[in-house]
Amino acid sequence: MRTAIWRHFDFWLLGAVAVLVTFGLAMISSTIAGNAELIELDIVGRQITYGLVGFAVIVIAASVDYRLWVSISRVLYVILALLLFIIFVVGEASFGAARWLNIGLLIFQPSELAKITVIIILADYFARNREAPKDLKWIARSVVLTLILVVLILIQPNLSTSIVLLTVWFALLWISGLELKHLALFAVGGILLAALSFPLLQPYQQERVLNFFAPDPEAALAENYNVTQSLISIGSGGLLGQGYGQSTQVQLRFLKVRHNDFIFSAIAAEFGLVGALLVLGVIFFVIWRCVRAAQLSQDTFGSLIAYGVAVIIALHTIVNVGMNISLLPVTGLPLPFISAGGSSLLTFMFGIGLVESVVARHRALNFS
Repeated sequence: MRTAIWRHFDFWLLGAVAVLVTFGLAMISSTIAGNAELIELDIVGRQITYGLVGFAVIVIAASVDYRLWVSISRVLYVILALLLFIIFVVGEASFGAARWLNIGLLIFQPSELAKITVIIILADYFARNREAPKDLKWIARSVVLTLILVVLILIQPNLSTSIVLLTVWFALLWISGLELKHLALFAVGGILLAALSFPLLQPYQQERVLNFFAPDPEAALAENYNVTQSLISIGSGGLLGQGYGQSTQVQLRFLKVRHNDFIFSAIAAEFGLVGALLVLGVIFFVIWRCVRAAQLSQDTFGSLIAYGVAVIIALHTIVNVGMNISLLPVTGLPLPFISAGGSSLLTFMFGIGLVESVVARHRALNFS
């Protein structure tokens, strides 16, 4: 059984992730070159540490039967909810808005773990109720499971992660059999929710939305500075780019947050349109392998886990690239496997480990 599991392990998926993580380290090193403040933070060293831990997480998660997560999913859900609440209370008393938990060698953001937790919880719920009527009661129960974590994350505040959780919920709901007659209800409800929630957003979040829909030309050097420099950086790369470590926009630090939120602009500046498309090609190859695992899965639970991981990787990629090219409002969603950020990297790699567990066992019952 153990040999059969590793025989079906998706080494193409693991290899693509390894390429992205390695390339991400190279880009982070390039973007912070010459910046003493960022170098002192040892961002590259920390990213290497998280990357190595992440590959260990992939192997461990792939070794564990993904179906075992059902038995501890509720415990994980409760622990995560408590952590989010404790961090909010402590953070509010000390720093105003805290999202990180220091566990010694690693600093982790529990809201990142919420992405995987929601996938597991919802996959279990929809799998157990796959024969239930697809009515409003069925939908409402899934909404409650999701909204508890969404609210705890919103009050940090962390709008972008909350949107990710809601997107994962809707995607798994749709895959699980959402009826078309309910789709119009969701459309109207979504618009009303967005309108009612806007006054509750933080001032900087409101400014981002307003600047996106009604940009102020005079704000190019203020609120819209990052987006303006991002577009200039992408344009400066042309077809083939200015070369690794040679972009004036990056090396002269006109482009801000270039090792994280706007690393895609740095990639385009140094490697051009061709290089940027190649990177996106590898990311979408990873997404395709996740979808393939979902299609190969022998049960609904495993299939929904793989689909959920594909959704969060695809959403992060679309939103990150979209904000870099000014098609979407600026958010804090990183480019998967490439942007600096240990918590997000571990989350994506944990997700890949779950997908590997699913695909490795899609023929586990075949003893021939």
